[in-house]
Amino acid sequence: MLDVRSSCSFADYFVVCSGESERQLDAIWEAVLEALKVRAGLPLHKEGTSDSGWLLADFGSVVIHIFGSPEREFYQLEQLWKDATPILRIQ
Repeated sequence: MLDVRSSCSFADYFVVCSGESERQLDAIWEAVLEALKVRAGLPLHKEGTSDSGWLLADFGSVVIHIFGSPEREFYQLEQLWKDATPILRIQ
């Protein structure tokens, strides 16, 4: 989880996670949407598919990126947003 408030005008936090297969990406996606449905409602915008290796859910102040491992390594969001403050890292 990255605090991007100081370097981003469209969100406060990015959550970046990855899975090893389309099935894992779908499971993460469903779990995120289910968990946040009660607290945040439906996302303002959804994008991507598990077979593309990238899914995005925009909840306004929080944007969730779910990557396949190769796509996460390729896009390197943590490096792109290196000025952001890491809040939580789980491996």
